[in-house]
Amino acid sequence: MPVKIVTDSCADLPPQLAKELGISVVPVYVRFGEEVYLDRVDMSEDEFYQRLQKTTVHPSTVQPGPQDFLEVYRKLSPKADGIVSIHISGKLSGTYNSAMMAKDMLETKCPVTVVDSQMVTMGLGLLVIVAANMANAGEKADKIAKEVKKSIPKLHLLCLLDTLEYLQKGGRIGKAKALLGSILNVKPILTLKDGEVVPAGQVRTRAKGIEKLVELGQSAKKIQDLAVVHSTTPDEAENLAERLGSVFDRKQIKIARVGPALGAHMGPGALLVVTREG
Repeated sequence: MPVKIVTDSCADLPPQLAKELGISVVPVYVRFGEEVYLDRVDMSEDEFYQRLQKTTVHPSTVQPGPQDFLEVYRKLSPKADGIVSIHISGKLSGTYNSAMMAKDMLETKCPVTVVDSQMVTMGLGLLVIVAANMANAGEKADKIAKEVKKSIPKLHLLCLLDTLEYLQKGGRIGKAKALLGSILNVKPILTLKDGEVVPAGQVRTRAKGIEKLVELGQSAKKIQDLAVVHSTTPDEAENLAERLGSVFDRKQIKIARVGPALGAHMGPGALLVVTREG
C-alpha cells in the first residue's frame, strides 16, 4: 500500500493539484467575530478578501485541533503503509502540535511521521509536492520524511506586502516588527528564517518590490521548483511567472493563491516567490 501525505491549508496548494497528487489537506479555522469558517471549504478566497476589506472586525485564525487530524489519519490508515504529515512552521502556529497529539491518539498500527516545515504558503506546498511525488512513486515513509527534511534548508521565500497592518493585527509579526517604525508608504519585504518571519528589506514602490522578487528567482542555484503566490493580484503573478521563465521552465512554475488562513495575516496585495534549490 502507498504512503499517504497530509498537510494543512496553510500550504496554499492549488486544490486541483492536491487532488491529482492525492494529498489530504486539513483546513484551518477562520473566525470573523462569532462566525467560524473552514479555510477554502466554507469560504472561498474571493469571498474572504472581499469581506476582509469591508469588515471592521479583523479575522482571527485557529489551527485544526488534534481531533481534526485524528479523523483524517483514521480514514487514511487502513489503506496506507504509513502517513507523512507536513505542516506550517511550529513557531507561527499550533498546527504541528495538534498533528503530533493526533499521532499519539491514533489506535491503528499505521505509522505517522509529523514534519515541521519551518515554512508557510508554497514553501510548505513545495515540500508537500516533493513528498507526494515520492509516495506516488512507491517510496517508503522514512525515506520521504528524510528527503522533506533535507529540502527545508534549500527553500527560499520572499514576500512583498502592501502593508504590515494585517500581520500586526494577527499577532504574527515576529521580528518584522522592527519595520513598524518605518516611513509611511514603504513596502515591506519579508522572509522566513528558522521558521520565523523576519524583515528582508523595504522599498518605496511596489515595482521595486517586484524587482526584488525577480532577483530572488534569478539568483537561485539549480532550481528544482519555483512558485509564485498572490493574494489578490493574479495578473501580477502571471507577469512575474513570465519574467521568471528566463531562469526556470515557465510551464513548471506553479502559481498559487494565499488562502484565508494566511490572508488574514498578509492582507490584500501580497506577492511571493518561493524557490527550492537542488
